[in-house]
Amino acid sequence: MSHPHLELSAPAELPEGALRVIPLGGLGEVGRNMTAFEYAGRLLIVDCGVLFPEENHPGVDLILPDWSSIRPDLDKVEALVLTHGHEDHIGATPYLLRERGDIPLVGSELTLALLGSKLREHRLRETVHHKVKEGDRVSFGPFDLEFVAVNHSIPDALAVAIRTGAGMVLHTGDFKMDQLPLDGRITDLRAFARLGEEGVDLFMTDSTNAEVPGFTTAEKSIAPTLDRVFHQSSQRIIVACFASHVHRVQQVLDAAAAHGRKVGYVGRSMVRNMAIAAELGYLNVPTGVLVEAKELAKLPPEKQVLISTGSQGEPLSALSRIAQRNHHFVHIEEGDTVVFASSLIPGNENSVYRVINGLARWGANVVHKGNANVHVSGHASAGELLYCYNIVKPRNVLPVHGEIRHMQANAALARATGVPAEHVVIAEDGVVVDLVDGKAQIAGKVDCGYVFVDGSSIGDITEADLKDRRVLGEEGFITVITVVDLQAGKVLSGPEIHARGFAEDDSVFDEIKPKIVTAIDNLLAEGCDDQHQLQQAVRRTIGRWVGTKVKRRPMIVPVVIEA
Repeated sequence: MSHPHLELSAPAELPEGALRVIPLGGLGEVGRNMTAFEYAGRLLIVDCGVLFPEENHPGVDLILPDWSSIRPDLDKVEALVLTHGHEDHIGATPYLLRERGDIPLVGSELTLALLGSKLREHRLRETVHHKVKEGDRVSFGPFDLEFVAVNHSIPDALAVAIRTGAGMVLHTGDFKMDQLPLDGRITDLRAFARLGEEGVDLFMTDSTNAEVPGFTTAEKSIAPTLDRVFHQSSQRIIVACFASHVHRVQQVLDAAAAHGRKVGYVGRSMVRNMAIAAELGYLNVPTGVLVEAKELAKLPPEKQVLISTGSQGEPLSALSRIAQRNHHFVHIEEGDTVVFASSLIPGNENSVYRVINGLARWGANVVHKGNANVHVSGHASAGELLYCYNIVKPRNVLPVHGEIRHMQANAALARATGVPAEHVVIAEDGVVVDLVDGKAQIAGKVDCGYVFVDGSSIGDITEADLKDRRVLGEEGFITVITVVDLQAGKVLSGPEIHARGFAEDDSVFDEIKPKIVTAIDNLLAEGCDDQHQLQQAVRRTIGRWVGTKVKRRPMIVPVVIEA
């Protein structure tokens, strides 16, 4: 990933008594959130999440934060604080623990439970867990942590106030200010105000919805829409949402109970996460409503509700397989209703609409955010952020969690409430911010690229490898095999040319073969006996011809064999 701050060099040694903030993911993008804090020679990490690949990442399973800059100092990490249980905040934790397995993990009950199941999947022994809740105050080395309840699209989310000798940082994590939350747990603005009175030296605020005016709609507003969908549907209902969206699942369960339907979960992560949520009391399952998904298929369609993963069009998800009619026990039928109860993550639009079109092709009625109120955001809009700035009155602001446009909009809100422009810092991944004598300022940059997970490979795949994959997928490839006698200085056989990814037959290359032979003969006549130079001559010759004749730029693999 290219770095936007080319003028920056590595940061100087941290001044004594100063706090360093090192964003390792989540600034300039929506995903792979991870920030390291350095003070008095010790480190604290907040969040460790993944980013899901887009179409320009062929073959990639996950993208991790790049913690290479702190890898030599992992033994100095006092704790990893997890603000909530979404994948973009906890998903990379198993990979970090492979490098140091005894990092203490700090988070709420639900967050640590969801992470625990993930660690078991990775066959990692569970490290020390410190379960915390709102109002708790604990210390790890020089970091004094206080946790504050915040409302989000998953229960048990927490903001964290980090006190050090350099000042206090208030990190909101992902949050909004839903005044009528389903679980009755609102964002604790009284705690925000109290911390503001004490003095917040650096406010790190969620930027995702900073461009959206007003206030984020309450979760309860979705209930009438779901009720209407259930009332109007005469056959099976399938609801797709994130496997961690406990509140949305609760609403679907309640609607199913009200309309006399049974519910089954589809998708391994959905089954696992909702079992954890129910066991811990975060999900209230009405008596007799929940059944095994395979048992659900035995009921009449008008009695069935499936809650499925795949709301982002993931190709291997349950919903994608249902849309392709290759799911092993769910078969979409004309008249079924499918509800996409989630927002679109940027970059997933094509995948989602591909699934919607697949479902519609089989006659399903598809309900999504574009045509019904079936989802609300989990992030604070501009009006809520303004409230927070006025309550906290921070000395410095560092917008986090969002693309650059989101962070710039958030910064503008901070300035509008009176935070001096020179105290509002916009940084992206790898851009180091130091808090020195109460002033936050950019101190330099560290390497912070994408770390790709590809099967069992972690970090071995580079941008160059992905470029090759994109070329192969979009332009095809050509192999050219030629046998030469270097001592005699002549071509013995070939060139034999084969192509993949071309509509044309291989015979289209007949006219270029003599030119390849001529290019090789010319080099041999000059006394060239370097196979690499001969291969490059073949590459240039056929490359120019293909570019002019076929208007393509395929990957070319020339092979020159010495007889």
